Amino acid sequence: MLRISVVERASELVTVLLDGRVAGRWVELLQRTCEAQLNKGARVTVDLRNVSFADREGITLLRILTDRQVEILNALPFIAEQIRKATP
Repeated sequence: MLRISVVERASELVTVLLDGRVAGRWVELLQRTCEAQLNKGARVTVDLRNVSFADREGITLLRILTDRQVEILNALPFIAEQIRKATP
């Protein structure tokens, strides 16, 4: 399960707070959420402070988001390393 909270910090800055696991069907929901914010022209950050696990598809999505200038915050070291090594 993944809980996604969108917090607008300013008119062009949005933080997507995640709680749970970035896996399975939740990966697509996270993608749609981030895409919606990026399409509005917002600068997006994704806070992984409360994420305990990300599957292969989740890691790939997080890598794609970083390539789109989305900043990933507070990732566990293992998840951060997987994102860094992933190929989209």
